[in-house]
Amino acid sequence: MRFENKVVVVTGGASGIGLAAARRFHAEGASVVVADLNDEAGAAAASALGDRARYQHTDVSDWPQVQALMTAAADAFGGVDVLFNNAGIGSFGATPDLPVEDWRRVIEIDLNAVFYGCKAAIPLMRARGGGAIVNTASISGLAGDYSFAAYNAAKAGVINYTRSLAIDHAREGIRANAVCPGPVDTPIIAGIKAMQGVRERWDDAVPLGRFAQPEEIANVVAFLASDEASYMTGAVIPVDGGVTAHTGQPNLPRLLGGG
Repeated sequence: MRFENKVVVVTGGASGIGLAAARRFHAEGASVVVADLNDEAGAAAASALGDRARYQHTDVSDWPQVQALMTAAADAFGGVDVLFNNAGIGSFGATPDLPVEDWRRVIEIDLNAVFYGCKAAIPLMRARGGGAIVNTASISGLAGDYSFAAYNAAKAGVINYTRSLAIDHAREGIRANAVCPGPVDTPIIAGIKAMQGVRERWDDAVPLGRFAQPEEIANVVAFLASDEASYMTGAVIPVDGGVTAHTGQPNLPRLLGGG
């Protein structure tokens, strides 16, 4: 019960990593506000959690809606202790082929929304004597991917913004850390699963040989938000099955027939 008497806000909480984290926080005693655009899934998630949970329709790219989200959390449960900035989208396209509006939308949702969430939550955390922020970055913020220009830029921004948050608010008892997932088996990759051979090649690129389950990312998120990580702030944690441990060079033993 690491989060007993704590209030947690999870953006993008209706599915995938966000839903897994909301379940984990709630199971450990937290009151949880699930924020999402998918009203049906978000309401169902909060209903399934039961007591100490509510859903708030939120477009995280809209600053007034993010303000309303934090106000709703404070009105319902008394404040905010933990913010998990998890909502995000992807895009595909190298710079010459990427529509300007796609670039803007990715930056707005994946980066600006993290700022909006923190800006609205930090005063409420100050009133509680401290708090914890966990931001979903990505291994795509640690290195480049082919034709993911906007996503790479946004997630790299999240990483360094998290470091800035950490040093700005450490003396207030507010910690900020980032989790960097690798490939995760969530609804967003349904299209990839349907593409012949793509999923297999992607699995093969992961040293552990598989995608993560959302709960495996949520485990790390819960740790970072908990008092067990009380001396961690500004940390950037890859949870990627070993992807970023690899130089990217070919597997010579396999090429030479050794397995």
